[in-house]
Amino acid sequence: MTELGMPTVMSRSSAPSGPVVFTRGHHFQLNGSTSVDDLVGSLHAPLSVILQVTKRCDFDCDFCSEILQLPDPTLDQLDTMRTNLAGVKRVFLSGGEPLMRRDFGDVVDMYSDDFILGIPTNATRALQHAKRLAGKVAYVNVGLEGPRSITQRVRGDYDKVMAGIRVFQEHGLPLSLSCVVLRSDLHGLPFTYQIADTLDAGKLKLIMPLRKGNALDLDEHEFISNTEAEAKFNELVGLASTFAWRPALRLTAWTPETEGHMICIEPTGKANAWPVYDAPDLFEPLGNVLEEPVSEIWNRYRFKRNHVSKYLGTSIHTTLRGGSDA
Repeated sequence: MTELGMPTVMSRSSAPSGPVVFTRGHHFQLNGSTSVDDLVGSLHAPLSVILQVTKRCDFDCDFCSEILQLPDPTLDQLDTMRTNLAGVKRVFLSGGEPLMRRDFGDVVDMYSDDFILGIPTNATRALQHAKRLAGKVAYVNVGLEGPRSITQRVRGDYDKVMAGIRVFQEHGLPLSLSCVVLRSDLHGLPFTYQIADTLDAGKLKLIMPLRKGNALDLDEHEFISNTEAEAKFNELVGLASTFAWRPALRLTAWTPETEGHMICIEPTGKANAWPVYDAPDLFEPLGNVLEEPVSEIWNRYRFKRNHVSKYLGTSIHTTLRGGSDA
């Protein structure tokens, strides 16, 4: 499903060499003639994991799937997890809202030499942390559902989010945007893409909501079909061509090819395949990275091909970053 475009490898020292590279569009790309199946067979650890460094958050998004509260892991526990995650290419230091940790800069320092770091955030605490993050993370991924009225309705304070984005940019932090797609917000997606282009975001990631957490209270009408999602994606691709919008565009639909593709590590160290459609809370337990290396968890993980295909963009809808510095 990948559209035409030319990737450029990031210059970060942590960017992987070999069969995969990490691009300015903030995603992995096969390097050379290696196939997906060849890569699946050669890996001894995931390409990417989500590590929840906190469950706390200052927003209460309508679609949030992660509302179960758990104590934050200590720095010592996070250091043990870091050691046991050896071999992983990228780690999302996630939440909740990860920047709610006052010691988040210490967490980034702990992980930045060993992994490509992505930071999913609502940006409201950028002022407290941006300086410590500069030069250490590959990108910050800020959630934004669209123009002010839409973001205010489904996520939280639009103006705080945008103020935080400006702080990140003032400190030279690369930016991507993510947007959870609800039916009532479809009309705002072209504006979201325009905002991403104005901010020179590496990518705009569109995510369909999962029936978990707060999203269990969403009206059924808010969940669009995969066919509708594909049609909207194609509409946005056309608009990007017309208006020369540059951010890469990615849309993940919940299909058999994307089931279980994420490995989410809870604050307790418990690792889960996610989303597994018939599993409780969509989580399938895999092990615990406080107790064993991720290579052992990878060995028993049954969604390896879905994992690799998704993060390489072959099982989802993608375009690559446009412009001369793709």
